[in-house]
Amino acid sequence: MKIGILGTGNIGKTLALKLAAAGHDVKAANSRGPDTIDPSVLANGARAVTAADAVKDVDAVILTMPLASLRDVAPLISPLPAETVVIDTSNYYPHRDGTIEAIEAGEAESVWASRLLGRPIAKAWNCIGTSSFASKGQPAGSPGRIALPVSADRDADRKVAMALVEDTGFDAFDAGSLAASWRQQPGAPAYCTDLTLNELPAALAAAERHRLPKRRELTLAIMAERFGGIVTNADSDYRVRLARAIYM
Repeated sequence: MKIGILGTGNIGKTLALKLAAAGHDVKAANSRGPDTIDPSVLANGARAVTAADAVKDVDAVILTMPLASLRDVAPLISPLPAETVVIDTSNYYPHRDGTIEAIEAGEAESVWASRLLGRPIAKAWNCIGTSSFASKGQPAGSPGRIALPVSADRDADRKVAMALVEDTGFDAFDAGSLAASWRQQPGAPAYCTDLTLNELPAALAAAERHRLPKRRELTLAIMAERFGGIVTNADSDYRVRLARAIYM
């Protein structure tokens, strides 16, 4: 499959490495140009290109950037052919993204993103920590393999997104429509808790929408106090234990 990735941070890097290793034709881009992409992102065969090139002649585009930055790429995404699958990995963090009134009022984050981009999208890879994503993928059928929810409104988008999640080393679970994707947002029991396919459905069902923002902010406050605001200093096991203690 031909895949374009917009964003080469921690999640984007892991996506480029895993999907290229799985045999996909991967192009990776960031907002600063191909010359600024770390060579480690390209170690498994992904190619560094401009953002405009990354979305050209591809089967799927993966957006891996802060939620508010989707505004910057909307002009590239909106005109894409209807059959191109667009997958959103982002999450809403007000301290970083600014206040988005529609989300504050209860709109699911990826519903807001879909409206902004002017097209259907899928939501995947948003609820696993960067360390877990990079290090805990396993072959299909492995005991204890982590499962990740995938939400979409179109069957074709869901099918492609789920297949790509599997290719990155995780069990894919059909989590329903974009409107229901709030169940995989920060603060929910399924968010960064590294659950198996047997455990994930109950966690999604247990989510209480009104509790998510408070739990999200509590986790950020604890991480900032413990790690001086640099959350990437936390190892994956600590982050999972903290998320399970607060969200579940």
